[in-house]
Amino acid sequence: MEFRQLEAFVNAAKYKSFSKAADATFLTQPTISTHVSNLENELGVRLLNRSGREISLTPHGHEFYSFAVELLNTRSRAVMSMKNLKEDLDGILEIQTSSIPGYFYLPQVMEEFHELFPRVRFYVEQSDSRLVNENLMNQRGELGFTGYKGNSGLCFEPVFYDEMVLITPDTDVYRIYQNGEAIPVELFINEPFIMREDGSGTRQEMEKALVYGKPVFKNVDVIARMSNPAAIKQVVSRGLGVSIVSEQVIKRTAEQDNIRYFRIRGLEKKRCFYLAHNKGACLSPIAEHFLEFVREKASRELHEDGQL
Repeated sequence: MEFRQLEAFVNAAKYKSFSKAADATFLTQPTISTHVSNLENELGVRLLNRSGREISLTPHGHEFYSFAVELLNTRSRAVMSMKNLKEDLDGILEIQTSSIPGYFYLPQVMEEFHELFPRVRFYVEQSDSRLVNENLMNQRGELGFTGYKGNSGLCFEPVFYDEMVLITPDTDVYRIYQNGEAIPVELFINEPFIMREDGSGTRQEMEKALVYGKPVFKNVDVIARMSNPAAIKQVVSRGLGVSIVSEQVIKRTAEQDNIRYFRIRGLEKKRCFYLAHNKGACLSPIAEHFLEFVREKASRELHEDGQL
């Protein structure tokens, strides 16, 4: 049994696809398939079901999976303990992220971490907050940036705060207000709304939001649901409706996007984004160091912003 066979099996199981496992490990699909087949032949059991659109674990595969993950992480710890960590931290870090951290927070963190550990490579999978939490529970990725606490089996650490704002077309109704100004909910509540998809943390926060103690966004007229914040801005700029988005999405680009953005009177809650990991998972040395790096960065920045 070889570690490369275990790595191929674990990644194929996590991503339910030989091609996605190949992408995550920077190998080819035939290589992943061969490693898994050789492992199955050595063990004398079938670990993966290959019929259907997605790969799935067999009963033997389910039983073997946790052992394989533990063996791989133990191997990584043993290797790292024998080396100078700063010079030799080497391997792939798999990260799950929702859209807002993925666009506006993670790239800078990756750059700073890579300066310290240039041999670390990243495999980043972007989705919505609900799916990030589900994937971490299924050990698909070791760490994840998410917009809400969605599972008691995960640890959540605050990394940054953001505010939800209203975006509107650049029309006469809204030009009398300055970008960033607080406007009354009555001005826009009857407009058509473009909403984020069901699993979005922004959507979850919007539906829970209270304006002067009232849940005003639960019964708005929704004309579209979209998963891409950039696409939402495009639709709003063309006059199809208004939307609630993270301030990170809009505050630097409102004028060139031909839209307006406003705070909402009576809505003062700031939204928190988290770095999450599975409570029951044994993190690799790379994931542990990335977690500690983000933890220290977040603590410093939150203190500077007065959030801690």
